[in-house]
Amino acid sequence: MPAENAPVAGNLDDDDYPAYTMGRAADVLGITPAFLRALGEAELITPLRSEGGHRRYSRQQLRRAARARELVDQGTPIEAACRIISLEDQLDDALRLNRQMRRKLDADGANT
Repeated sequence: MPAENAPVAGNLDDDDYPAYTMGRAADVLGITPAFLRALGEAELITPLRSEGGHRRYSRQQLRRAARARELVDQGTPIEAACRIISLEDQLDDALRLNRQMRRKLDADGANT
C-alpha cells in the first residue's frame, strides 16, 4: 500500500512520520519554535509541510533537536552543535556499515 494510503495508526510507530506540529514539538522538548526554525535554517532538520504549509516534525527529528539543545545548553554555538550532530550521525552510519561488512565476511569465511 502506498505511504499516502497507509493507515494513520500504522504511521505512529514510524520514527520518520511527521506527527508533531511545531508548537507540540517545542512543548515536548521544552524549547521555543524559534529554536526549531534555527535548526531548520542550519539544515539539521528539515520538517515536512502540511497541506496548509505548517511545519511537521518526526520523532527522529525531535531526537536530533533534543541533542542540539543539549549541546547548546553546554555552551556550543548552534552551528557547531549542528555540525557535531551531523558528524555523530555519519559515524553511526559508518560503524553500522562496518558491523554489517564484518558479519558478511565472517559468514563468507564460515562457508568456505
